[in-house]
Order: sequence, then C-alpha cells, then structure tokens
Amino acid sequence: MTLEMNQPANRLRAVRDGQGAPVTCAACGCRLEALGKSSDSWAHFGRLGGRDARGCRVPCVDADHDRSGRPVLAG
Repeated sequence: MTLEMNQPANRLRAVRDGQGAPVTCAACGCRLEALGKSSDSWAHFGRLGGRDARGCRVPCVDADHDRSGRPVLAG
C-alpha cells in the first residue's frame, strides 16, 4: 500500500478532526464528487436514475451540493 503525499487537485477532500476524509452530503451522508475543476459544485458519487452509488433513493441525489455538502435548492 502506498501513501499519496501529493493528491491530484480533482480529488479534493474534507478535513474532519484533523484527518483527510471524503466530502459527504450533509443531508444523507453519501459520498460526493466534485463537478468540474473549480470544486464549487458537488454531486452524489455514482448517481443514476434517482439513486446513489449504493442504490439507495435519497431526496437530494439529483441536487447539486455546496462545498460543505449541503444540497443547493433551485430557486
């Protein structure tokens, strides 16, 4: 197993309790992935047909999320 000291910019992670961690949805806890290179918008990882990567139906699966993992409501 290797330790990546310099992670690529497209694999941004959150810092929780001093440790690197995947960015997760504040509403349901699912893992999020950055949309584009700016990382201002995040979306559920592996979403397809209204379901997340685990196959669960969560209400915010199709919503874009902000940097802190909160769903951004259209309006």
